[in-house]
Amino acid sequence: MAAEKQVPAGGGGSSSGGSGGGRGAGGEENKENERPSAGSKANKEFGDSLSLEILQIIKESQQQHGLRHGDFQRYRYLLLVLMDAERAWSYAMQLKQEANTEPRKRFHLLSRLRKAVKHAEELERLCESNRVDAKTKLEAQAYTAYLSGMLRFEHQEWKAAIEAFNKCKTIYEKLASAFTEEQAVLYNQRVEEISPNIRYCAYNIGDQSAINELMQMRLRSGGTEGLLAEKLEALITQTRAKQAATMSEVEWRGRAVPVRIDKVRIFLLGLADNEAAIAQAESEETKERLFESMLSECRDAIQAVREELKPDQKQRDYTLEGESGKVSNLQYLHSYLTYIKLSTAIKRNENMAKGLQKAVLQQAPEDDSKRSPRPQDLIRLYDIILQNLVELLQLPGLEEDRAFQKEIGLKTLVYKAYRCFFIAQSYVLVKKWSEALVLYDRVLKYADEVNSDAGAFKNSLKDLPDVQELITQVRSEKCSLQAAAILDTNDSHQTETSFQVKDNKPLVERFETFCLDPSLVTKQANLVHFPPGFQPIPCKPLFFDLALNHVAFPPLEDKLEQKTKSGLTGYIKGIFGFRS
Repeated sequence: MAAEKQVPAGGGGSSSGGSGGGRGAGGEENKENERPSAGSKANKEFGDSLSLEILQIIKESQQQHGLRHGDFQRYRYLLLVLMDAERAWSYAMQLKQEANTEPRKRFHLLSRLRKAVKHAEELERLCESNRVDAKTKLEAQAYTAYLSGMLRFEHQEWKAAIEAFNKCKTIYEKLASAFTEEQAVLYNQRVEEISPNIRYCAYNIGDQSAINELMQMRLRSGGTEGLLAEKLEALITQTRAKQAATMSEVEWRGRAVPVRIDKVRIFLLGLADNEAAIAQAESEETKERLFESMLSECRDAIQAVREELKPDQKQRDYTLEGESGKVSNLQYLHSYLTYIKLSTAIKRNENMAKGLQKAVLQQAPEDDSKRSPRPQDLIRLYDIILQNLVELLQLPGLEEDRAFQKEIGLKTLVYKAYRCFFIAQSYVLVKKWSEALVLYDRVLKYADEVNSDAGAFKNSLKDLPDVQELITQVRSEKCSLQAAAILDTNDSHQTETSFQVKDNKPLVERFETFCLDPSLVTKQANLVHFPPGFQPIPCKPLFFDLALNHVAFPPLEDKLEQKTKSGLTGYIKGIFGFRS
């Protein structure tokens, strides 16, 4: 109630402020909005001309305050009339995200968009002053037309929306042609943002050709974002579904296969558009997004076919009409989709390899600021490609297709040659000249095999890396390698001569002196003198017992006499009990 009481006190121009809760600051907002036009006395204190970089401020504010991560709520709290419009617009975008799960918030979304348009119109009115330069006036008009177009777009008022978007586009195109290249980039970016909206409005008005342009816009950008994203995705899906209803079969390698699964039909109908968009993509980032999107759709289609296939492995291996080697139509369709998936993965990895190859061959040798690409990174990519080619050879239904087997074999040789080349490059980096030379010869061997067998398959090999270019490069690298090996040998010899052993002392006698002795790692290493020389040593002393000759032994006659008496007579006495 306090907010409602403040509205009349602030002036009749702010009557829409009561559309939401928490309007305690509504009167101050209205006063702020009216302040620039409050009187001529304040205007005279400033200079003759005012300028405001409206679009640049918007873009910088959006990037710095949450929109880089899609956080519209964070962006709502900013400045004055322009920021009030941006605040209302960002709140509307936040509500649009939440409206996917809470449809009731759509009414609040429309209310905030109306609020944003009102603030933009107020900004345009303020810019009509003679003190504002022509550029700012045009930007204010374009900004108002942009927000008005978005509001009409949400109301599905297609004619009014396209008129507003076209006005916005015309102004920004004129501004882009009138100012610097840096500013023109910003204006052209906004023109690209609203172009899909214009084509979508045209389609809903009745221009059926607009759908093709919308699909191309979506594919070139790798997907859409913002206000149009959900509507455009739904429209493209609906259009392809209508076209899929008329699609009954697909032909691959001379065999027609019926297609009854809607998800597979929709994927196959968009296949040519996806491939064309990848070929026309302007940046590597966009191309990578398109590859990922196409692979994701292909995996979904393969999963749909798998669900139709019976889990029994024998059922998958049944032949059609008793013909040997001819699998069922559903299994053959699965092979076709798997072929598309593997071929797309190979093209994506090859595209990544091309970018890494340029970086490896052109990188500065002493650039330690960041981790630079290495030949090992390329080797890993070519390993993945070769694994994909092995999986292609194992597709059911193509075992007896000799032309297919030969084509995949030639592609394998091409990628093996490039893999071998970068393995050799990795050996060159660690100065293993012999190993690198052997690998370069292996590259030439693979390349010669490709050239000798590629006669009937030149059309299928034209999209592969150029083998002739690789041969030329390998020959050049071999010459450089031989020169580097010779120089490395000379450098090693010069280093050794300065520390060369100048005497024949064994190692045990020169521990305190550093010198390079190549013989130490051979079987004739000079470690010690062997056999060792004779040296005098003290011998063990001899001891002689000289005192023995002067020793007098005690007499023993009495002991000997007693022993004699106790002979046979004593024995007899002992028997008969006679004791002395």
